Amino acid sequence: MSIASLRPAGRALICCAALASAGCESISDDAQRSSLAALRTEAPAPRKPLDLKAAKGCVESDRRSLAPRALPRPGQMPRGTLMREIQDDGQLVAGVDQNTLGLGYYDPRDGVMKGLDIALVREVARAIFGDLDRRIDFRAISTQQRESAIIDGDVDIVASAFTVTCKRRSAMLFSDVYLVAQQRLLVSEDSPVARLSDLHGKRVCATSGSTSIEHLDDTDVIAYPVPLRSDCLVKLQEGAVEAITSDDTILLGFRKQDPRTKIVGPSLRCAHLALAINKHDREFVRFVNAVLARLRRDGKLVDLRRKWLDGLEAAPGKRPC
Repeated sequence: MSIASLRPAGRALICCAALASAGCESISDDAQRSSLAALRTEAPAPRKPLDLKAAKGCVESDRRSLAPRALPRPGQMPRGTLMREIQDDGQLVAGVDQNTLGLGYYDPRDGVMKGLDIALVREVARAIFGDLDRRIDFRAISTQQRESAIIDGDVDIVASAFTVTCKRRSAMLFSDVYLVAQQRLLVSEDSPVARLSDLHGKRVCATSGSTSIEHLDDTDVIAYPVPLRSDCLVKLQEGAVEAITSDDTILLGFRKQDPRTKIVGPSLRCAHLALAINKHDREFVRFVNAVLARLRRDGKLVDLRRKWLDGLEAAPGKRPC
């Protein structure tokens, strides 16, 4: 069975006039309405959380993916694969975040999706089609919608700072890890907080459905869940929370949006980020891994990290990886 059979047939693609005239990829309604300046993005319609249970015998430290295969020539995808279905359909459907500066966001200045995650999606699309002329349908999804988007076949791939865990691996497949992030804290620049233990009995914001909020379960802080990542920055600015906890890659974007904040504390955990794909599409995983392998070999993956995560500093102390 292939997720290709679950892909929406005859999708109605909505492009703003600016994108249409520029020949860029299409984006969702939500992404069109979002912008870096407008952090109060309306939350997506809530969905019942998935009951993901870790597969027996799964080891969290084992994040091995499927071995890559030789890449076929663009436009000549093998029959019977999701890549061929995507090629024939004319678009790769990608679930992404729309308001995380540096990783995945819609820039209203030129009407283009940008960030490291977005760049990786473009590389996958380029490997399938050979060009990017309206080849990607970006679907804006929230953190808690990532699992269902893949499992239900709403998208072909999710690129949204997705951490590989045993629970998630029981329900979907992941590519090779393309980035290792560190969970840390973001606080106001005048805050005395230096580590999580300084927040005893205080409210700490994190995104619902994230591994960051799960990490607060066994602490003495008050977890403050929100549906969208950018909601946390708003809550910190309003004084509703004392801190935000998330991957440092996400916190870096917040700090750039609001220079009156700072990233503090040692690493609380490592987050191994990968691209998520439906568990029935093993060949697509191998294909994506071949794209990532080529990016590593050519040095382009390092260049993309430097471009989009400029200013990211290592956490003090020993990394928990």
